[in-house]
Formats: sequence, C-alpha cells, structure tokens
Amino acid sequence: MKKLNEIELKKIDGGGITFGFGLALGALITLLSGIIDGYIRPLSCR
Repeated sequence: MKKLNEIELKKIDGGGITFGFGLALGALITLLSGIIDGYIRPLSCR
C-alpha cells in the first residue's frame, strides 16, 4: 500500500453527493409530493 502525500490527497475526487445537489434533490421531492398531495386531496381555502 502506498502512502499519499498532501498534494496527492488534495487531488482525489470523491464520488459522494454534494451539499447543493442534495439540497436541490430534497427540494424537488418536497415540491413533487406537494403537487401530488394537492391533486389527490384538494382542500378549500379557509
């Protein structure tokens, strides 16, 4: 196993989801669930 130095460690790209992408995905899921809920259970304004 080769030990990496600091420069090599900074060059490594991760495969995880970034914070912005996760936030946008959560907002999209929330929006779609609200739209579907509005069509399935329409409530009148009070």
